[in-house]
Amino acid sequence: MPGRFSGKVAIITGSSFGIGRETALLFAKEGAKVTVTGRSEERLEGTRRALIDAGIPESKFLIVAADITTSSGQDSLIAETLKRFGKIDILVNNAGASIPDSKKRTGVNQGIETYEQVMKLNVQSVIEMTQKIRPHLAKTKGDIVNVSSIVALSFGWARTPYYPLAKAALDQYTRSAAIDLISEGIRVNTVNPGVVQTGFHESATGLSADASQKFYDDMGNNPSAIPIGFSGRPEHIAKAIAFLADRDSSEYIIGQNIIADGCTSLVLGIHSQISHPKK
Repeated sequence: MPGRFSGKVAIITGSSFGIGRETALLFAKEGAKVTVTGRSEERLEGTRRALIDAGIPESKFLIVAADITTSSGQDSLIAETLKRFGKIDILVNNAGASIPDSKKRTGVNQGIETYEQVMKLNVQSVIEMTQKIRPHLAKTKGDIVNVSSIVALSFGWARTPYYPLAKAALDQYTRSAAIDLISEGIRVNTVNPGVVQTGFHESATGLSADASQKFYDDMGNNPSAIPIGFSGRPEHIAKAIAFLADRDSSEYIIGQNIIADGCTSLVLGIHSQISHPKK
């Protein structure tokens, strides 16, 4: 039985690990030809092995080592995908990160160079990829799914203000792009994950793998943080991305945000003290 993405070609940025890797696996299992990309050759090899182990033939996926924040990296990613597969149906803008300040500054004291790096990765690369891939998606009546975060919502995140700023900008760009591109048959939507067990906190905060896992466990065990009772896993977000990329399932959803956070955003701030009664 063919999968829901049979005959589709998808580019998934930041797919060398975490949410991106799980999304590539899910799309490939569902019949898509997938372009996997990232900067780390070691992590890309991990995704390649995961695809092979899942029974995906190498003819069905392409590995492109590229820096998505550079024009050359973006151009290579698109050109190599077209050369290998002949078209593009889906773009998942998953690459993103909270980049630590080089001088360990926090709050409003974080350096402007940190702001520029965060915005270039989380926002500018999405804008540039959208512009460059637009004519190809117009031909296929394709779909774009941007991966944002619950930090984009209307709550303050004082310690690292630039990452929430970037993700909020990405959400607004999604809405504007959705209105502009739907006339060409291109849908644009966003997924906003909450706490998900990836390498994010290790790279963003410098935590060790053990300390990072303790963070995920502690958050999951705290009903005032994640009421569902556990931290998210990459496959939870991959499934939400797939839903938005699948036109049969979500054709009438355009320019929207799907929040996948185990109920975290409903108990942030003072709400956490009053909305979960003690047992």
